[in-house]
Amino acid sequence: MHDLIRTVLAFSLVLGVLVFIHELGHYLAARWRGVHVEVFSIGFGRPLLRWHDSVGTEWRLCPVPLGGYVRPHGFEGPEDATEEQKAAWQPGRTFHDKPVLSRAIVIVAGPVFNFILAIVLFTGLFAMSGQPHILNQVAQVLPGSPAATAGVEKGDVIVRVGTHAVRDVTDLQSFVGGQPDVDTTLTVHRGDADQTLPVHIGSVGDKGEARHGQIGVSFAAEIGRPQSLPMAFVSAVKETWHVSVQTLDGLWQMITGQHSTKDLGGPLRIAQMSGQVAQYGFSSLVSFMALLSINLGLINLFPVPILDGGRLVFYICEAILGRPVSRRVQEISFQAGFALIAGLFLFSTFNDLSHFGLFQWLASRAGQG
Repeated sequence: MHDLIRTVLAFSLVLGVLVFIHELGHYLAARWRGVHVEVFSIGFGRPLLRWHDSVGTEWRLCPVPLGGYVRPHGFEGPEDATEEQKAAWQPGRTFHDKPVLSRAIVIVAGPVFNFILAIVLFTGLFAMSGQPHILNQVAQVLPGSPAATAGVEKGDVIVRVGTHAVRDVTDLQSFVGGQPDVDTTLTVHRGDADQTLPVHIGSVGDKGEARHGQIGVSFAAEIGRPQSLPMAFVSAVKETWHVSVQTLDGLWQMITGQHSTKDLGGPLRIAQMSGQVAQYGFSSLVSFMALLSINLGLINLFPVPILDGGRLVFYICEAILGRPVSRRVQEISFQAGFALIAGLFLFSTFNDLSHFGLFQWLASRAGQG
């Protein structure tokens, strides 16, 4: 019960902060561009709390913590608005009447604020605790793995795979992952000298999916010293960029079949990980929150019509063509986008339930019956 409570509280905190910052970006950008905001909601469903601020925005706290939204005044265009809505429009403060640049700024501000949050969190973490670094140094060799067969030992530093010079652990994992079932060599720095070891890179992957290489080692990590605030900020920007590139690379590997789509997790997996990370302390939770914030920012920039990125594509087309994309095209695109997002949600939830062992448990119960 204690673990469940910790998981629920950690998940609510993490997702609540990320959603609030994302929607705050839309809200502040709308205010900046002269658009009145009617509703700022955290969560979905019937509001648990609601109040109005001095400028007339209704703030809501709702029970379903799976997102949130900001409703700009006049977000619906003249073609979609009812006569009652048109009569309530405040001249000069409606979203649809603003220039395309202003509308694009309001939309893109949400993902931008997620990246800003990640930078702020990383900056504070690196300034207080130091920046962790994953070293090329081997911390563990899995028994029976290709690395164990090759003679890799704990403490070895992998400097080369075949003729490929290893820059860092990410580079090593990426290169090895693309070399399944290949005979090559590992050059390791052991003691004061380099040694070259013949190795057969293993091949792993689910049936029917592309295989990827693996040698079976884990790597050591070290925590650097706390950094000055300016240095921590620079490190945070670099880390945010690095995580963004890694995330996009991982997604591309899933799309191209180089990596299993079973690794695609959804809300249940995030909730589980939030609880697990929370038990390791505040710093771990902050780091996890920064990673999720980057992912949320990236996902919302994908050119899927129901997401912020899809709307930005429409605004770019409008700026180029000099007129809005036709209503019919937008309707079909939003329907397709909704179907895609709903499908991904169901697929990721299925993966989560499989990860938790639900289907294996149901199969075993059915077998007993």
